Amino acid sequence: MNQKLRTILSLALFFTAASALAKGAVHEYTLENGMQVIIKEDHRAPIAVSQVWYKVGSSYEPNGITGISHVLEHMMFKGTATHPPGEFSRIIAANGGDENAFTGRDYTAYYQTLSKDRLGVSFELEADRMRNLSLPEEEFLKEVEVVMEERRLRTEDKPTSLTYEEFNAVAYRSLPYGNPVIGWMNDLKNLKVQDLRDWYRLWYAPNNASLVVVGDVDPAEVLALAKKHFGPLKPEPVQAVKPLREPPQRGVCRTVVKAPAKEPYLIMGYKTPVLTTAEEGWEPYALEMLAALLDGGDSARLSRNLVRGQEVAVSAGSSYSAFSRLPGLMLFDGVPAKGRTIPELEAALRAEIDKVKSELVSEQELERVRAKVVAEQVYELDSVYYQAMQIGMLETIGLEWQVMDEYADRLNAVTAEQVMAVAKKYLNDDQLTIAVLEPQPLENNIATSQISGGRHGH
Repeated sequence: MNQKLRTILSLALFFTAASALAKGAVHEYTLENGMQVIIKEDHRAPIAVSQVWYKVGSSYEPNGITGISHVLEHMMFKGTATHPPGEFSRIIAANGGDENAFTGRDYTAYYQTLSKDRLGVSFELEADRMRNLSLPEEEFLKEVEVVMEERRLRTEDKPTSLTYEEFNAVAYRSLPYGNPVIGWMNDLKNLKVQDLRDWYRLWYAPNNASLVVVGDVDPAEVLALAKKHFGPLKPEPVQAVKPLREPPQRGVCRTVVKAPAKEPYLIMGYKTPVLTTAEEGWEPYALEMLAALLDGGDSARLSRNLVRGQEVAVSAGSSYSAFSRLPGLMLFDGVPAKGRTIPELEAALRAEIDKVKSELVSEQELERVRAKVVAEQVYELDSVYYQAMQIGMLETIGLEWQVMDEYADRLNAVTAEQVMAVAKKYLNDDQLTIAVLEPQPLENNIATSQISGGRHGH
């Protein structure tokens, strides 16, 4: 069997597996109070994951209260009149489950993984804290201190994270993605408990939330439980958000970050559309393929040519996500090799970008990239948690869960000509922002976080 035929057969198997996993029965409902309920059956194991997604994150925050969504996520574990602080986690653990939460730019989500017969416990607790959070001032003051310390450790004391934060603040002139999810320190210092109470009352409402359940469940039983626990909650008048867009950029923007570090670091970002904003529906999929072509493991171009070939970089990578509420960026980053410079690394990255703009990628290379990207999706879909994650994320940013079913087929349809077209259209200087970390002497010889070449942020 020749290599090309073997690759095609492998791709066929990947797409078949992805399709089988992605197309489990999905049931969608809307409660009378406006809460969305999406249930996906996956009967391979007697467990279920329950996730509540709120359409609010750092990109919803006005100036002066950045970080409030993340602080509220912390406070959601601080109790209601019915369940004192710590009870939520204790009850979930006592029922053999695990739970956590996360805040992003476009959403805040809370999840539990339990035995399928314990879903009622999860629903009761989540419904209680959706509208009945206590928010005592003394707990709020403690938790803000925790978040400020988290910011110091994860951002201010990590030179690469600090550079990434500065990069975003410069790259996004209008979009709120320029603000860090964790918030600016001055805003955290001046946050008041009443700000949090107002934010909670406005956004944490059933008509601004989606309940996603994936696992070995009976949809009718799950719906009945959802109606019982979430159905009585009153909706809130939630204002529609404005359709924000970036003003045109007119040339390269550059910024330099000086911080104690052992190595310099480079970030380059080009403004790109996403599925919610693209004029042409195929473009985000072509951008996904382009990013994977350049940074899809050891065999990808940046690793092969810049790290092992020219030895201009210790690490070099690219990334892009088609899934966000507002337009985003295709990112490139890297650390120059010993004896090489940031300008040399930038020139090498630009040369690889120019090559994609001037030479069609071969079908063989495109097939290899497709196989890898689809394989990654198959592995993710093997988890009930990630199936729920994809559904919740898509619905919360303004897409539909069905996009998950189409993803592999849309990637498979991307042509070499389309990869070249998006590279020419978007990877140019009028879309480009560059941030450079200039290492300063390390104080007291304290080891500083080292650069991994991966993406940073929350």
